[in-house]
Amino acid sequence: MFRQSRREFLEQSMLAAAATVAGTGFQGGVDAYAQEGSTSPNEVIRVAVIGVRSRGTEHLSEMVKRKGVEVVAIVDVDEAIGQTKGVERVEKDTGKKPTFYRDLRKAFEDKSIDAVSIATPNHWHSLAAIWAMQAGKDVYVEKPVSHNVSEGRRVVEFAKHLGKICQAGTQCRTMKGTIDAIAHVHAGKIGEVKLARGLCYKSRPSIGPKGHYEVPKSVDYDLWSGPAPVLDVTRKQFHYDWHWQWAYGNGDLGNQGIHQMDIARWGLNVNDIGQSVLSYGARLGYEDAGETANTQINIHNYGDKNLVFEVRGLPTDPLKGARVGVIFHGTEGYVVLSSYNGGAAFDLEGKMTQKFEGGGDHFGNFFDAVRSRKPENLNGHIEQGHLSSALCHLGNISYRMGEAVSVEAGKERLKDTAPQPEVAETFERVAKHLADNHVDMMAAKLHVGPLLTIDPVKETFTGARSDEATPMLTREYRAPYVVPAKVG
Repeated sequence: MFRQSRREFLEQSMLAAAATVAGTGFQGGVDAYAQEGSTSPNEVIRVAVIGVRSRGTEHLSEMVKRKGVEVVAIVDVDEAIGQTKGVERVEKDTGKKPTFYRDLRKAFEDKSIDAVSIATPNHWHSLAAIWAMQAGKDVYVEKPVSHNVSEGRRVVEFAKHLGKICQAGTQCRTMKGTIDAIAHVHAGKIGEVKLARGLCYKSRPSIGPKGHYEVPKSVDYDLWSGPAPVLDVTRKQFHYDWHWQWAYGNGDLGNQGIHQMDIARWGLNVNDIGQSVLSYGARLGYEDAGETANTQINIHNYGDKNLVFEVRGLPTDPLKGARVGVIFHGTEGYVVLSSYNGGAAFDLEGKMTQKFEGGGDHFGNFFDAVRSRKPENLNGHIEQGHLSSALCHLGNISYRMGEAVSVEAGKERLKDTAPQPEVAETFERVAKHLADNHVDMMAAKLHVGPLLTIDPVKETFTGARSDEATPMLTREYRAPYVVPAKVG
């Protein structure tokens, strides 16, 4: 790869030291900063966990050890996984056997269930949350909280209309190290900040060739598909690799990147979906069953501020010591968040000036709000989750509307549509990254999307190509799995 400068070496060495103290990543556990969980002497919060293969197992880990919380139901369309990773695990850990459901609607009919946590594939997040709240449940919903912009706003509206507690699974909002770093930025300690850079440098190998594969016999595929069309399975690994297919997932932008997108927007102190978006990238380095980009740049404009997001799925070196993180560029220094719960501040010469460290208890924050009935106390309020999820979706819309052009032609187009210096600098680093991964730069094609202007209040597109982009703010739903167009 490239040869590091002394300054880059120092940045990365100091960040590594900070990360050792702060913890190198979120482990889904309760640490020293966590609350044990407040309990009412007369109440136990009865919870149904929906989806227990991957992230849902972390939900169970948090809940089975928590006082005042009881997992009374497991919901999974894959009965084998639901029984082994859900029912049997809860019974082993607590001595109580939860009820198993394949269909979440059956669980919602149980009036004794107070709250649900949702860890399904992305295309189910919003509808599951809305149906749960309509059934009288409070909701913890994983990121991204939606599969498209419109349905995310519906979740926000239903939570407010029904008076329900709805928490987004953006755990960094509760991490002490992240909270302190954002406070540092907001206090002007690195000067004026007009640029935040989100990073998702997370190597993803090929998922294998596109083909025709069988649905696992233990899966109810109609229920699994839900709001999405019932399609042939074209990926080898049924579970998880849906992330890289548009009908169900949002690529790593919406899978991992939503966390860093949320922190970047938080640090910039902007509370809408911006004034414009432009995205470019491609799926490069291999051909497989995946459809989403593995190399992608989003440029979100907020007037005098910009949020630039970088996805790299091919092997890469870190940027200022961070691979999955956020960098805030200030006039007097910069802050690098290189883990879920920590990072450091630097002066303009690259000298560390402060470390940020410490975790938190995001589930505890949710259960405290369930008891207090105060949604304003949520660290990851559903509206914040919606706004950050929407930025990912907006970038994907621009990307999918893009035209495949040569790398050189893409560079020229960006000069015309996004002349900001950070855009050109990012493009040069992307080109070098691709060359370092032996991508044929003469043959490679980039999908360079249009610059789409946005009405951030109405959350709609305006201007050129808005007639083409607007339908992509939602999707065609498959009855009866339909997200309501409005509350009421």
